[in-house]
Amino acid sequence: MLVLLAVVVLVAGLVVRVNPLAVVLASAATAGLAAGLPFLDLLARFGAAFNANKFVTAVFLVIPTIGLLERHGLQERAKQLMRGLRGITLGRLLLAYLLARQLTSAVGLTQLGGQVTMVRPMLAPMAEAAAEKDGSGHDSDRAKALAAATDNIGLFFGEDIFLAIGSILLMKGVMEGYGMKAEPFALSMWAVPTAIAALLIHGTRVMLLDRRKRPGADAAAAAAENSSTDSAA
Repeated sequence: MLVLLAVVVLVAGLVVRVNPLAVVLASAATAGLAAGLPFLDLLARFGAAFNANKFVTAVFLVIPTIGLLERHGLQERAKQLMRGLRGITLGRLLLAYLLARQLTSAVGLTQLGGQVTMVRPMLAPMAEAAAEKDGSGHDSDRAKALAAATDNIGLFFGEDIFLAIGSILLMKGVMEGYGMKAEPFALSMWAVPTAIAALLIHGTRVMLLDRRKRPGADAAAAAAENSSTDSAA
């Protein structure tokens, strides 16, 4: 029954709003010690769990790093980069990212993008700056929403081409459960036409953004251009 003290520690830590990671570690340590595990054996198990789940523990390293970079002006740097490029538009930026996101996801590199690691710190501010510069007149919220949607579409329709992705293995398991033989390679090949269709449909959608100017867009673009010129001076 002493092992149940781990539940008490977990609930109490969350109620008083202690760092969740520290609460989980304290709860696990309480359960191990209450079960009679030697302290060194408990540490060994913690180390084995850490080593076996690097992809989980990496989250606790990546997110603080991104937050630190944002605090030191990562988003502003991304905007300055867009303002300094000639011929860049919101549509062209999103189309290039969509293509890159699909291609990298198709070979299994799904972690190269993402809402937390790429969209918020870099793509969204770049999209805002591109919308200000190209004169399309799209506000910052719409630009950020389109950036997030582009990342989702590129990942969703690109990752199924990679035959070792979880969705392919899930489809294989479900189909074999109904007595239908399914090879992962064949399933991934059937995902290619869908990925191409998604690229064409969403790519056309974002490119049409450059032709849809909202009222007052030219004045806003001129103001943004003057602002960037003044900053450079």
